[in-house]
Amino acid sequence: MPKIGVYICHCGENIAGAVNIEEVKKFAEQLPDVVVVRDYLFMCSDPGQEIIKEDIRKGLVDRVVVAACTPRTHEPIFRKACEDAGLNKYYFEMANIRDQCSWAHWHEKEKATEKAKQLIAAAVAKARLLEPLEDRYVELNKDVLVIGGGIAGIFAALDLANAGFKVYLVEKSPSIGGNMAKLDKTFPTNDCSACILTPLMVEVANHPNITLYTYSEVESVEGTVGNFKVKVRKKQTYVDWEKCTGCGACLNVCPPKARVPDEFNEGLSLRGAIYIPFPQAVPKKAVIDPDACIRCSGRWFGEEPRRTKDGKPILAPCEKVCPTGACSRDEPRDPNGEIIELNVGAIIVATGYRVMDKKHFKEFAPDSPNVITALQMERLISATGPTEGKLIVPSDIPKYLEWKRKIEKGKEAKLDVRKPKVITFVSCVGSRDERFHTYCSKVCCMYMLKQAMLLKEKYPDLDIYIFFIDVRTPGKDFDEYYMRCRKLGVKIIKGKVGGVQRLPDERLLVRGYDADLGKPVELISDIVVLATAIEPNTDLKDLARKLGINVGAEGFLRERHTKLYPVDTMTEGIFICGCAQGPKDIPDSVAQAKAAAASAMSLLAPGKMKVEPLVSEVNPEKCTGCGICAPLCPYGAIEYVEIDGKRRAKINEAICKGCGVCAAACPSKAITLHGFTYEQVLAQIRTIARKGVIEEV
Repeated sequence: MPKIGVYICHCGENIAGAVNIEEVKKFAEQLPDVVVVRDYLFMCSDPGQEIIKEDIRKGLVDRVVVAACTPRTHEPIFRKACEDAGLNKYYFEMANIRDQCSWAHWHEKEKATEKAKQLIAAAVAKARLLEPLEDRYVELNKDVLVIGGGIAGIFAALDLANAGFKVYLVEKSPSIGGNMAKLDKTFPTNDCSACILTPLMVEVANHPNITLYTYSEVESVEGTVGNFKVKVRKKQTYVDWEKCTGCGACLNVCPPKARVPDEFNEGLSLRGAIYIPFPQAVPKKAVIDPDACIRCSGRWFGEEPRRTKDGKPILAPCEKVCPTGACSRDEPRDPNGEIIELNVGAIIVATGYRVMDKKHFKEFAPDSPNVITALQMERLISATGPTEGKLIVPSDIPKYLEWKRKIEKGKEAKLDVRKPKVITFVSCVGSRDERFHTYCSKVCCMYMLKQAMLLKEKYPDLDIYIFFIDVRTPGKDFDEYYMRCRKLGVKIIKGKVGGVQRLPDERLLVRGYDADLGKPVELISDIVVLATAIEPNTDLKDLARKLGINVGAEGFLRERHTKLYPVDTMTEGIFICGCAQGPKDIPDSVAQAKAAAASAMSLLAPGKMKVEPLVSEVNPEKCTGCGICAPLCPYGAIEYVEIDGKRRAKINEAICKGCGVCAAACPSKAITLHGFTYEQVLAQIRTIARKGVIEEV
């Protein structure tokens, strides 16, 4: 008969504050096959574990039940203690009397105590039926896929590549760089964003251990840790990147009719149907947007061209000027692009963020071109922006661009644009707002101060107002940054903006409330800058579904544990970092990227990985080959084979994750989930249903 030891943790007051430990202890002593019952303040501590080890070494117990915290974090600790003492670690069972009991019934001590008894009784009932299991090992592919080419993805890729790992970096845009490439300066040092980022982008492109796939997206992911099979769709560029040198000759000849809002400049300017994303793009190659192209030559790729009267083919403007023939339309191009198949051992997701669109905020006059987001302000003040860093009201940007085109053609032109005299910043637009996002976007306070400081230093006569709900500057040197901004003359108003009204002359009436004055205030501004919320990218949920990882209520990717495993996911071998996991600034994104890279290295470096044997197994003698289990398996671990001339199910242990769906669905009970057998689970259910009454267990 088994000799079961029950060990009850106080967890300080976490459990003992709601559960009567002495009463639970007396109850456990009466349970069948329980020979030892002990309690301790913190069972997971070294002394607590030593109590368990000592009882095992003395031969007092050969099954262990610990009633404590969540098995999600503490089960590995106690299994290791059992193993160290010479007991098969799968002779261990855990009762979660914290999360499922004391925390849930904190103000109901009697009910919490009774529930703790039931949970322990159920754990003991299962422990009586536990069987010894042995860990297995799987070979690991050491290549790594990094999804996302922003600052987080770049650092993750470089750290892995420098450590000798082969890395595939996939970015959906034509160039790596992400949102950081759009920034003018970075707080709190106000150093040039491009100066920091561009060398890293170039290093990624030239690194022998990194294969870069830009303008590409993950199509599907199959397999499991150590052996992920990934299909990547390399989108059609309609330009031969082998021939393209990035000279830019094609950009200026694209007709005005083919121009669309420029994504890199956040829609403040237009780009042609053929474009290079930005001057420092890596790779610096042209791309044709098929939805914008008006097909000047009257044909598409591979189609028969129209011809002149003398029989010569009519070429599109980009074809005519391209010195290398990269824009030639003679060869057909598959609009679906190309599928590339990768085999990797681990995946890091660093897909970044997007800023919330101003159109959601009707109270802030989003139809006015002079109401802009903070990221649009970044482009407006940047030397690579639509006005080359010259500050004008956004409504006059088209005038500026027309003036610039005339000057470039050698024509005389007068620049008639309005320079702003008053700029108002509005904080927490969409963040900390029950209508949209209740979370804080973390970086808004600092980037508003940064933009205000840069503007005030360059244009001392400019009046700048910032409406804060409250100022949040919790980083190193951040509060000094805030004080420096105030000393420059930036006016800080504690209060909320109720609305913005568009005036006939395109100026803006800002109505707000000053909490310090205790009364409403009105300002006439030339530009209103909205610090809109950081949001997850629109395709993040779809990517998470392909990867089999979780998304939180706010839409960002969910980590395995907020404090202990901030870059791990519930799917082994897949890690997350940067703003894909939640709003954060550049240093935090880099820190997480390096953590994700280190986690992937520690996983893959040994070349093989220990895998728990808590997987399903088919008894071929009972299996009827009915076909119910295979389509239900979320991991595709079940296939059908011929055994003695009969069709039988077979489970690939390397893919199986032990979810138990197949075992629950099998009508002939031919599938056993080790560690959670039919008999073990039924024993727990019967015990709880009988409310843990001793004589009926």
